[in-house]
Amino acid sequence: MDFNLTDEQQLLKNSVSDFLSNRYALDTSRRAARSDVGWQPQVWKSFAEELGILAAPLPEELGGLGGGAEEVLVIAEVLGQHLVVEPFIGTVVLGGGLLRRSSTDLAAELVGGIASGDVVTGFAALEPTSGQAFHSVRTTARRDGQHWVLDGEKIVVTDAPIATHLIITARTSGDAADTAGLTLFAIPFDPADPPSGIDVHHYRTIDDHHASDLVISGLRVPDSARISEVDEAWPLIDAALDEATAATVAEAVGMLRKVLSDTVEYTKQRQQFGVAISNFQALQHRMVNMHIEVEQAVAASYLASLNLDGARRTRAVSAAKATIARAARLVGQEAVQLHGGMGMTEELAIGHYFKRLTVIESEFGNRDFHTTRYQHARG
Repeated sequence: MDFNLTDEQQLLKNSVSDFLSNRYALDTSRRAARSDVGWQPQVWKSFAEELGILAAPLPEELGGLGGGAEEVLVIAEVLGQHLVVEPFIGTVVLGGGLLRRSSTDLAAELVGGIASGDVVTGFAALEPTSGQAFHSVRTTARRDGQHWVLDGEKIVVTDAPIATHLIITARTSGDAADTAGLTLFAIPFDPADPPSGIDVHHYRTIDDHHASDLVISGLRVPDSARISEVDEAWPLIDAALDEATAATVAEAVGMLRKVLSDTVEYTKQRQQFGVAISNFQALQHRMVNMHIEVEQAVAASYLASLNLDGARRTRAVSAAKATIARAARLVGQEAVQLHGGMGMTEELAIGHYFKRLTVIESEFGNRDFHTTRYQHARG
């Protein structure tokens, strides 16, 4: 299936692809991901200054380029194809999606910082008792004059070990599972020297990304750090999460295309009994099934991105995420098996793609979560 790109979108795709092909080697990015630094800051700055992709989906009046969901899809697919670990989705799509929906001066300043490559955000939302429900929040924010005092725990805060700012969900009213009663705060953050009131545990995930668990105790922040109306943050959180989920689906599509292509090529080269194993009918059937899964994932990804601004957003995004979860498992596992023992070696790229696809399977909600969400959604 082909998505008809405009001339500008095709140019964007070619520019990002050429940049990564020439300057983003897999072995270099893996070494950087496993270092104390955890990523390649110089690549991130090049994304901002040479490619402009960090500004692509952000509003023009805030320093962005005013692009939409289609541009994010194009960029995320190419980033997935090259297994990029830099936090485009976490910062530009999710962080930027939260901040651009705010009317505060702080949010506007941070959006500009994202576009320039100076701001990296970590979204501190999930908690030990949240499961996969981002609205299930026990962390509290209590008003104290012109300040707020936050207490609670956050887990798997992706990109926090490289973040300059945290965006924190806190409950200002209601029960833990309510969608109403949530408020958003944005605070400056130094991973090496966290602010008083936050204890952190940084770690590397199986896909060579980085995350942190936070214990927040008596964290005092000014009211100017509040980037949503009191008690009314959920609608903007929900919308930004759907945008990030759609972008993650597009990232996975880029990986699935690459995994399928590499697997087919490998079976043409690998010989058994004097012939290429691609000639074996049983393996051909398995690769056909992989191709079908990839094409279904592509269609679902496009449907989700094209419906982000419409009434069918929830159903389209959840359908896409459920579809990609199935495809990620089937295609990833088949690719590893068809590569044999080489499939899980550090030297071969296929194992690294498989690890990232395994994480994506449950990121922003697994297949069961999104199947249920689809069933309950309207539109």
